[in-house]
Amino acid sequence: MPKPVGTSHGQMEPNDGAPLAAMVKFVWRGAYVRNLLKRQQLHPVCVKIAHQRDGRVGSVKELKESKNPMIRTHLGPMSIPILAVGLTIAGALAGAEPIEIHLAYLGDTSSTAYIGAKQGLSEANLQGQFLGQTYTLEATSSDALVAGSDPKPAVVLAALDEAQLFALSSALPNTPIFNLTATDDSLRAACNTNLFHVIPSHRMKADAVSQWMQKHKDANVSAQAWHRDFKKYAARELNNRFRKANGIPMDDDAWAGWAAVKMTSDTVAREGRTNPEQLRTYFKEKLRFDGQKGVGLSFRNTGQLRQPLLIVEDDKLVGEAPVRGVVDTTDLDSLGLKNCPK
Repeated sequence: MPKPVGTSHGQMEPNDGAPLAAMVKFVWRGAYVRNLLKRQQLHPVCVKIAHQRDGRVGSVKELKESKNPMIRTHLGPMSIPILAVGLTIAGALAGAEPIEIHLAYLGDTSSTAYIGAKQGLSEANLQGQFLGQTYTLEATSSDALVAGSDPKPAVVLAALDEAQLFALSSALPNTPIFNLTATDDSLRAACNTNLFHVIPSHRMKADAVSQWMQKHKDANVSAQAWHRDFKKYAARELNNRFRKANGIPMDDDAWAGWAAVKMTSDTVAREGRTNPEQLRTYFKEKLRFDGQKGVGLSFRNTGQLRQPLLIVEDDKLVGEAPVRGVVDTTDLDSLGLKNCPK
């Protein structure tokens, strides 16, 4: 790791109350931070940590002692020095040109998928306060979108069935459409270039159960995308935030709704992309998303989000897939259709 400019011990330890302008100049003198950003090792949620006080940024000591759950959530995989860099970048970006990012939702607004999307929206706007980014989520209809809604959405979140998703995909070929609820394998096999399946497919769940049964032959289990008792990888904090805000536990569809908004806001914060076609290309080719599952999640060419699944028995969380001892636990492609059919 290159030694950051301006330090004697190879760590970025900003002094308490250092002027913001000096901090920004200090950080951007070298390529080190820019490389971190490019490799996506600075999480955009760092902006939530920026304690702006009379033109000064928060200190490392404040980071260590903070009781803010949004800060504690992301301390695990990231060092305090790296977070300190995030503070500085957040301050530098605070004066950026304000932009609005519009998201559309199709489906039942009483569903947990919509509630999860609203949770993601709230967190995206907390982050956006420091970046000059405002997110809106409008529940609308397919007819309104196809007719050309104003403002045009950057992405569409859809809690629809298979036929409705195929029709929407054909009508809006250049707009990313997140499938939040439909598990049909045929949707993945069709490989529509603008459909992004956040919810796991039937086959993914079946593969997860099959792997588990190879080690636990008498078990009667199911596979899920999420569980209210999942605690690792900052999942506990996400579950707590969701329950506190909504009064219900987070389930698979709620996680999918949250994740769709989260990966969009992370991409906008990190890449500055708001054009639907640019977002579609980025999601398909470059996205690496922290879904609070412990590994970077990405989309296959089928449009399916690679992700670990949770094994549940009698409503209790008992394990994870890919299953250790059966396949490599990092082999997310062991779950579901790996590639588009030829």
